[in-house]
Amino acid sequence: MSNMNELLMPKLGLTMTEGTLAEWSISPGDSVRPGDIMFVVETDKVATEVTAEAEGELREILVQEGETVPVGTVVGYWTGPGQSPRDSDEPVQESNDEKGNDDRQESQATPSSSMPESLSSSEEPSSRRVIATPLARRLAREHGVDLEQVHPSGGTVRVKANDIRAAVHQQQSKLSHPESVETQSLEPRESQSIPASAHLQAMARRMVESKQQVPHFYLAAEAEITELLTLRNVLNQQEGYEKLSLNHLVVAAVVRALERSPEQNRIFINNSIVEFEHIDVGMAVSTERGLFAPVLKHMEGMALDDIANKARALQDRVQTNSLSHDDMHGGAITVSNGGMFNVSYMTPIINSPQSAILGVGSIRELFRPDAQGQPALRREIGLVLAADHRLHDGAGALAFLNRIVDALQQPYQLLRPRVAARRG
Repeated sequence: MSNMNELLMPKLGLTMTEGTLAEWSISPGDSVRPGDIMFVVETDKVATEVTAEAEGELREILVQEGETVPVGTVVGYWTGPGQSPRDSDEPVQESNDEKGNDDRQESQATPSSSMPESLSSSEEPSSRRVIATPLARRLAREHGVDLEQVHPSGGTVRVKANDIRAAVHQQQSKLSHPESVETQSLEPRESQSIPASAHLQAMARRMVESKQQVPHFYLAAEAEITELLTLRNVLNQQEGYEKLSLNHLVVAAVVRALERSPEQNRIFINNSIVEFEHIDVGMAVSTERGLFAPVLKHMEGMALDDIANKARALQDRVQTNSLSHDDMHGGAITVSNGGMFNVSYMTPIINSPQSAILGVGSIRELFRPDAQGQPALRREIGLVLAADHRLHDGAGALAFLNRIVDALQQPYQLLRPRVAARRG
């Protein structure tokens, strides 16, 4: 009998402690080759297809679809070669099934492409209940596939993602011979109960944990950005460069402030302080699928145009569902710009394990006295810095916020990045 090796719930990021097994793409007895999808893991950030590293056969499933288990949990057994369990220090936790079989070795499949998950798992009203995996339902919504018209494969009653992909392929092959489709009218409902997706449940847990476990304190300030907007207009008139948005300039100001305040570029995790060598800044992006906070990496010493290009590329990956796990992890601070929603101030929740988040309000026009005491029209934005009091005291956070304000109010320093951060 071939040795049976353990398939583990992989650790897909620094802060991942658990994952939801959204879908098994194969059944016991199925053989796989390198690169074949074995199962799909959902976290609060993305859904990831986990692929086989070698040839093998799935022998047993221990964790069922929809179950959420800690990192390192044995989710099943297969006949592929054994490997080291994982790169992390997380303890392996086995399920309640039989343990200790000597010919079972630890193995871990490889995370493949990641797909950002929606913040909503609304299900279309149907005349019959369709059993489908969460990932299958999401793909069906994205491609406009009617779940009632999809027949499960593999002799099961559950529609899986592969069934949806097959249906999409079939639809595309029929584009040259369109058929009329009758539209069904749905009876209005006053209310309905919709189960929250694993993504939404995980996000809700993290927000509650962050608000309850991280001692937030808030500092507010205004930045006068009349000169900043003038500079932006001048730069945007030049052809051949990425158009600069106010958000690009705020991110650049945060980078410059971190270059001058390296003590702010750290987080508190597992009762330890982690100091980052590089400057990474999160950027909140709103989409129809929900809010995402991917991270701009290695921003130290970066020119303003490069920051804009990097931010645009990251935003494009959000919109096209092509974020990687690396895109969604890292950094000590996120910029959350609510200015497009006509808000003076916003006090956001820290995206744990980060240690700070900057809320940006709308541009306001108001009169302020000039140097001669005469009223002059100015343009300002409200800034609110939320900081983790386990790491940051009031004086240090105030100095950091003032450096952000200073960079925005003296915008020409944004054009001259610091080559190296100086401590002290």
